[in-house]
Amino acid sequence: MRSIPNKFSQYADRIRGLASQSLNDPAAIPNLRMESCQIRNREVTMCYAPFDYVNRDARIVIVGMTPGRQQAGNALRAAQAALMKGMPLDKAAKDAKVFASFSGSMRGNLVRMLDLVGVAELLGLETTATLWDRDSALVHFTSALRYPVFVDGDNWSGNPDMVKTPELRRWLEDYTGEELAALPNTILVPLGPKVTAALNHLASLGKIDKNRIMAGLPHPSGANNERIAYFLGEKAADLCSAKTNTVALDTAREALRARVSQLK
Repeated sequence: MRSIPNKFSQYADRIRGLASQSLNDPAAIPNLRMESCQIRNREVTMCYAPFDYVNRDARIVIVGMTPGRQQAGNALRAAQAALMKGMPLDKAAKDAKVFASFSGSMRGNLVRMLDLVGVAELLGLETTATLWDRDSALVHFTSALRYPVFVDGDNWSGNPDMVKTPELRRWLEDYTGEELAALPNTILVPLGPKVTAALNHLASLGKIDKNRIMAGLPHPSGANNERIAYFLGEKAADLCSAKTNTVALDTAREALRARVSQLK
């Protein structure tokens, strides 16, 4: 079985000793800092938060950008609580990851788009909505940059570019690259074009199968509502603003349906 980088045991004692109020800003906790570098006069820092757990039984992986400050704080709180109860390290790590994983308003948009292109049928489900409850054993959540990354203390939002910047590219390859390489038979769903570019880079290195990347879904955030509505057939092309490229969305939708059909 392929080994996946896991730093939870290294940081467990530090997490136990953290003051609860400090968890509101993990980026400011010195003993959680993993690496730091200067890129174009900006300080880019990777901090530890317990996102190590990997569901090796997953059939689908949902890949975001990187855990933000709030998500990292939630994971650290859950890990601290589990450790203080005396849970084994592997159980504490799992509980922390599951507690803090992708959720919220984006979920409904993502479910509808995955169902539309046939992913629910591919997984033998009535709807991918059950991946968040009854069928959670089938899904794994991760990020292109697995551990939280901050730029000048703020959540990293894609700049500097993780593929074009050597330091961030190494973090992508060393952590998420090895994690996804251990899940060779999963469907990979990147959230947004920057994550898609990251997965394509990992595919170019042979760490993942490019044919399993479900690229082309509009990002499921509420800020993308018009593109999502058009993708789902809920808004006509002539009613869309100039910012929505309906031809590109049509092409992406049909390409995704074809890819899912190939995988069945």
